Amino acid sequence: MSQVRKADPNNRTVAENRKARFSYEVLDTIETGLVLTGTEVKSLRQGQANIQESYASVEDGELWLINSYLPEYLQGNRFNHEPRRRRKLLVSRRERARLAQSVEREGMTLIPLKIYFNDRGRAKLLLAIARGKKLHDKRETEKKRDWAREKSRLLKERG
Repeated sequence: MSQVRKADPNNRTVAENRKARFSYEVLDTIETGLVLTGTEVKSLRQGQANIQESYASVEDGELWLINSYLPEYLQGNRFNHEPRRRRKLLVSRRERARLAQSVEREGMTLIPLKIYFNDRGRAKLLLAIARGKKLHDKRETEKKRDWAREKSRLLKERG
């Protein structure tokens, strides 16, 4: 008998950057930790976050998430956080050096793909080393996606 697994409430996606895979060619991904305050974690647990226009950068030997939006927690009172503050990312020294080296190359950037909670209930960020796509590459991606959709419709009608 096959068992149906229930979705783990801790292991869930909070915010996803769906536009990133369209605008960038993802070469590699890495899971990083986030340094958050208490009200930021509570805001994330409510599923309120936006990483659409954010990016990561290596500054002074540390990795930072810039321009991400975590709204204030309503019950936070005076202990609330700044919604658009820079957040430190936790990676090993070796990984940080590898990321810094790849960003120095022409056209590479660090783009957050999604924020989620892992099995232990820790907030994690999936970070991608990516290269920006040109306009013709974006058109080609869109054509492939449209053809795959059309192909699945044709196969569904026939069989």
